[in-house]
Order: sequence, then C-alpha cells, then structure tokens
Amino acid sequence: MRIELPGFGSYPLSEPTTWPAVDRPATSRIVYAAAHVVADPLGDNTPGSPAAVDWEATLRFRRHLWSLGLRVADAMDTAQRNMGLDWAATRELIQRSAAEARSYGDPATLVSCGAGTDHDPDAGTLDAIAAAYAEQIETVQSAGAGVIVMASRQLARIASGPADYHQVYGKLFGVAERPVILHWLGEMFDPQLAGYWGSRDVAAATGSFLELIHANASMVDGVKVSLLDEEHEIGLRAALPEGVKLYTGDDFNYPSLIKSGSHALLGIFDAIAPAAAAALQVLDAAEASCTDEGRERLLTQYDEILAPTVPLSRKIFETPTYNYKTGIVFLAWLNGHQDAFAMVNGAQSARSLLHLSEVFRLADQAGLLADQELAVRRMKSLLAVNGL
Repeated sequence: MRIELPGFGSYPLSEPTTWPAVDRPATSRIVYAAAHVVADPLGDNTPGSPAAVDWEATLRFRRHLWSLGLRVADAMDTAQRNMGLDWAATRELIQRSAAEARSYGDPATLVSCGAGTDHDPDAGTLDAIAAAYAEQIETVQSAGAGVIVMASRQLARIASGPADYHQVYGKLFGVAERPVILHWLGEMFDPQLAGYWGSRDVAAATGSFLELIHANASMVDGVKVSLLDEEHEIGLRAALPEGVKLYTGDDFNYPSLIKSGSHALLGIFDAIAPAAAAALQVLDAAEASCTDEGRERLLTQYDEILAPTVPLSRKIFETPTYNYKTGIVFLAWLNGHQDAFAMVNGAQSARSLLHLSEVFRLADQAGLLADQELAVRRMKSLLAVNGL
C-alpha cells in the first residue's frame, strides 16, 4: 500500500504490526498516559470559545488506555489546559473520568487529575492563589481521583522567590487528603512558567524544589518533571527522599529514563499506548528474570519496541513544543479513536500539513497505525481538503 505524502512522494507503508494483548498493568513501573480530550466536531470550538467536548469519544479513549494496563493522567496540559479547555469543561472532565474509572477499579489508582489555578486568572496574591488551588484540589478529591498539583501561571507571575512557592504549596499539603504528585512543567511547554520554583537558573530552582519536597515528603507521592533534560532528571531522581517517585515527563528520552528507574507520566503515551504497554510488559519480565542473559535479552527487546517511537515523539514535540497536542489528536483520528480531526480552541491548525505528513510516516514506521487502510483513507481526505 502506498500514499502520496507531501515532502516524501510515493510512500510505501510498512508491514502492519500486531501488538500483544495486555492482561495486567505493569508491575515494575507506575505509568500514566496523559490523555487528550475529543472535541465535538459540531460544536463551536473556534479560538476563544468555551470548549465543546465529545464526552463519549473522550471517555472511550480513556477506556482504551485502561484496557492496555496504563493509568490515566487527566485534565493536564495534554487535555489542553491553559490552551482552550476552560474550567467548566475541566471540572466535568474530572468528574466523568473518575466515574468511568470505577468500572475498572479504584479511581484514586487509575486516574489522577490536574489541579491548578487557571479558573482564577486574575489571582494576584499568594492567598488568592492558594485558595484557587484548594478549590481545584477539592474538586479532584471529591470525584475520587488522585491529585496532580500543576504549575500555576498566576504564581509564576507574582512570586518574588522560592519562599513564595513554599508558602503556597505548604498550604496545599494541608488541603490534600492523600499524597499528591507535583508537576514541574518547563517553559518549552508553557513560556509563562519560566523561572518556576523561584529562579530561572535550573540548579537554583531544583534546590528550591527539593527543599519543598524534603520538608513535606509524607504528602508527596512523586514529582512529574517535564524539562526534556535527561541528565537533570537522573540527578533529581537520586536526590529525592526515599519513597518519593520520579515520574518522567521527558517525551524525548523516556525509554532510557524508564529503563534506568523512572516511573512515567507522559503525553506521548497517549499516542503510542500499544507500544508502551508492550514494552512495559517486557521490562517487567526483564526485572523478574533469574539470569543476566535473560535480563539482557529482554532489555534489548524493550529497546527495540520503543526505539522507533522516539523519532515520532520528537517530531510531535518539536518546537514550539506546546503545540504537541495537535500531533496527539491527529494520530487518535488516524487510528479511529475519534471521528474528526478537530480540537478545542481550533488547535488542529497549529501544525503544518508537512509536519502532519511526517507524523503519519513516523507513526507507520513505529507500527502505530492500527488500521492502515483507515489511516490512509483519512490522510488522503486531509490532503484533498488542502488541495492535494
């Protein structure tokens, strides 16, 4: 089967890949896929309009992730927080996702949701920011989900140094009913978060971050770090208190970081879920192997599964990184998880046709076009709309 792709000419598709069925979650790592929302293609999702969400398709995709043994990180930046998903839709997403998780088990285990301050964009004092955080934390907890404390644009705007971050987060630990995940989102994902934790110097910010965690270790389940810096993450992981997990958010270096000991909370796992699930089962077997030879053989297999997904992820997350959601949704559409290539806030227009053509090609090479005929048909329809 071939398709004419802009920039690549007549492209021959690879042999289709059949991923093994997964009958249990991974045991060697805790792994979340940060899930996207599916826009209602008949809703008014033009830029600046309130989000119109296709709830059935959105929940169906979460069921897909759970069926592969992955946990779901919801209402995060992958779901277009701060990029079109308003608080009314976010609150409904949290409630619906947690309720849906009950069909699979404990929602506090299966789904964790982002709590931030985006519903109060004018919060201008530390107390107001803490109150905004508390409201969203209580929303997540009342739904029965785990809490991920997201980075706050409002706090980044007014904080004068590390002490202000510690003051706000210290109050949040008093609101939380169980240990939370702290999220450090780098400015490549959101330029308004530059200097988070009190300094633009990463080493100084890391020191502030670790001071906060060590002072509140009993209330920190883990930290999700999205700085795209493998060496920094390894150092931070080693410096965490015992029992506090490092959830990699590095969509460039995740295979090696997970293999070396990080857990994961990744937007790219939305798009590569079948490969991720298969690799994690192999990693489980490797870490349970009784022989060095068996372990090395299985680790090589783990590498072979994930290696082709890395060029795909790096393409999807290329600069400007915050537009990665477009590639995530594009692949969900190609794979039949939603009926339209549509996004809230009109974000499907955030990447070029050449970019999407390369995403198609790399997804095929990674074995991540579930139904090649459907994917080709949909890609051809997109090309035709664009005059090709």
